[in-house]
Amino acid sequence: MNITEALRYGYIELNDGDNTEIDSRVLLCYLLDCSTSYLHAWSDKSLTADQQFQWLELIKKRQQGQPVAYITGRCGFWTLDLKVTADTLIPRPDTELLVALAMEKLKPAMCVVDLGTGSGAIALSLAAEQPLAKIIAMDFSMAALKVAKENAFINHLNNVSFWRGSWLAAIAEKSLDIVVSNPPYIEANDLHLSQGDLRFEPLSALASGIDGLDDIRLIVMQAQRCLKSDGWLMVEHGYNQAQLVKQLFGEAGFCEVSSKQDFGGNDRVTMGRVAV
Repeated sequence: MNITEALRYGYIELNDGDNTEIDSRVLLCYLLDCSTSYLHAWSDKSLTADQQFQWLELIKKRQQGQPVAYITGRCGFWTLDLKVTADTLIPRPDTELLVALAMEKLKPAMCVVDLGTGSGAIALSLAAEQPLAKIIAMDFSMAALKVAKENAFINHLNNVSFWRGSWLAAIAEKSLDIVVSNPPYIEANDLHLSQGDLRFEPLSALASGIDGLDDIRLIVMQAQRCLKSDGWLMVEHGYNQAQLVKQLFGEAGFCEVSSKQDFGGNDRVTMGRVAV
């Protein structure tokens, strides 16, 4: 089996997926520790017997529904290459909107907290873009914090501190300039939780009560106490939750409340400012 034949095998075996060709290329690059350009340049290069066996195993794992990011243990986000495990949510491209919006407000010496940091994707992206800011990566899961710390080390970022805590409960009053979070926001009985990649991701990072907003309610309430005057809260949420989240912001006293759309044109992030 050469590279072309291996890719063809992957396409055929994974033909019921939306990203069959991408998944096959990513997995083969992972197996051969190479770039996509290598697959094209050396398309007739034969796999060793051991590589062929490993290739069949990788395809089998993907057929069973395991996410590609968990199989390879890696995921690209913003400008970073991140380690991911079953203890962390897989960073999605839409969450980069949260980073972009925070960067518009972030200045040197500011203090920012990323709530439910998981792999550290948001916190570390902000740290990489603004090395003079103080970034706090907060999570209740020690296993997730361990992964985030490893990612900080891998990406040579040293302006991030890692705290274990329940949202903002342990944060002092009026001590933060920006709060960002991609919290759980899926309804507890949503059928999607038992489908696709979500089956393998930590439920505690996905679901949040009957309407999916239990954690966002807590964050909005706590953020009003912890943010300085003129500070910003930015929260990712479901495509159909913007109106309810904006209402929560308004009831908590935030001003300049607005929702921003992701790459698919869905309202994905709601943000608001603490009045001066």
